[in-house]
Amino acid sequence: MTVTDQTVSGVPGRYATALFELAQDTKSVDKVGADLATFQRLLDESPDLRRLVRSPVFSAKDQISALVAVAKGAGIDGTALNFLKLVAQNRRLFAIEGMIKAYRSLVAAQKGEVQAEVVSAEPLTDKHVADLKAALKAKIGQDVQLQTRTDPAILGGLVVKVGSRMIDTSLRTKLQNLKIAMKGTG
Repeated sequence: MTVTDQTVSGVPGRYATALFELAQDTKSVDKVGADLATFQRLLDESPDLRRLVRSPVFSAKDQISALVAVAKGAGIDGTALNFLKLVAQNRRLFAIEGMIKAYRSLVAAQKGEVQAEVVSAEPLTDKHVADLKAALKAKIGQDVQLQTRTDPAILGGLVVKVGSRMIDTSLRTKLQNLKIAMKGTG
């Protein structure tokens, strides 16, 4: 069974679709998804890893060597590791974040879920994640697969993106709006 999704296109979409179909054939969709989520977390936390992934200065051989070491330390193996090595070999590692996002979209579509991205100033507790999923499900009418990340720059609140809709309740945005409003009263 192949799942198609309008939001999956371009180079990231082609790679993600191929990976998704392989993962379906080997019955490892969830394992690959978990490994890719781990790799995304490593990317979010490590400026050095981001530089390695995005910079054309590093050879494919250097990127593959570094990826193998990073993956081994993080417990990423099997299909996901082979995928990362293939992407590096094909000199497409700069697009890995789009590939991971596209893979998540394919998994969510297969499960009948909607994918949502949540940015918070501090890590969310399990209870907060569960409450947020329940609130989004009530609003949208479908199960929600959450991808969370932290960004201290938003100061507080949340930024939630579901499809093309974004709900920004961050303190940073509220302060910016207040600043604009105060300029207008002068």
